[in-house]
Amino acid sequence: MSARRATAADWPQVAALRTRVFVEEQGVPAEIEQDAHDATAVHALAEDDAGRVVATGRLLVRDGRAVIGRMAVDAAARGRGYGAAVLAELHRQAVALGLTEVELHAQLPARGFYERAGYTAVGGVYEEAGIAHVTMRRPLV
Repeated sequence: MSARRATAADWPQVAALRTRVFVEEQGVPAEIEQDAHDATAVHALAEDDAGRVVATGRLLVRDGRAVIGRMAVDAAARGRGYGAAVLAELHRQAVALGLTEVELHAQLPARGFYERAGYTAVGGVYEEAGIAHVTMRRPLV
C-alpha cells in the first residue's frame, strides 16, 4: 500500500472523495468543507487497484508546525491501510519541509488510528463542524 503527493489533475477526485465522506456521510456543511487553504496545502492520496482515489489528506504549515487535516477514506476502503499510507506520505512531506512536529484534530472514533501512528492527545474534547474532536500531536523524527 502506498500513497503519493496529489497533483492539480487529481483535485476533482480528491474533492469528490472529501464531499462523499464529510458532506454526505458526516453531514459537514458543504460551504466549510473546502476552504482557501486547499490552494496552498500539500495534498496526498492513495488509489485502489482500479486507480480510484480512495483516501486523501492535506498538510498545512501553521506556526512552524505541520498540521494534517481533511483525512478521508472511502467507506468501502476503510481498514485496508489506505489511510495509514496517506498519513505516512504526509509525514514524509512534512519532514521534507523541515518540520519536526505534526498536529491534527482527530474525530473521536479515529483516535485509536492516530494513536497507533504515534500520536498523543493534548487537551480535551471539543466540537468542530458538529463532530467531537481531540487535538493530537507527534514528533516527526
